[in-house]
Amino acid sequence: MEVVEATTGEKVKDGRVLIAPGGKHLTLKRFQNEYRVDVSAGPPVNRHCPSVDVLYRSVASIAGADAIGIILMGMGDDGARGMKVLHDAGAITFAQSEASCVVYGMPKEAVAYGGVTQSCSLSEMNEWIRNLA
Repeated sequence: MEVVEATTGEKVKDGRVLIAPGGKHLTLKRFQNEYRVDVSAGPPVNRHCPSVDVLYRSVASIAGADAIGIILMGMGDDGARGMKVLHDAGAITFAQSEASCVVYGMPKEAVAYGGVTQSCSLSEMNEWIRNLA
């Protein structure tokens, strides 16, 4: 997969991972029949900018059940509430399993909020995503 720092207006494509630039929020937008991203300045959410919650909430409102949400290891709870919103919008959501995490903070909080369809290791997650795609 190609991993790039996102720029405003960039099209979401198969096989490409878009990462929010430091200090900017990343949101999903729909233009005609395609998904694009918006990169914008904004106040920190859950003490973070970029915030995973901001991204997941936008994905839930734009793509809903057509989305797949993933939360990997990390400290804190950023992404937990957004993952619940995404899950409730019909998306399939994955959290990295406790056994495979060095730090289980973010996935643990997402599970606690009830926003996770499946917890699994990274290799298992890879298989699930490939099968869903």
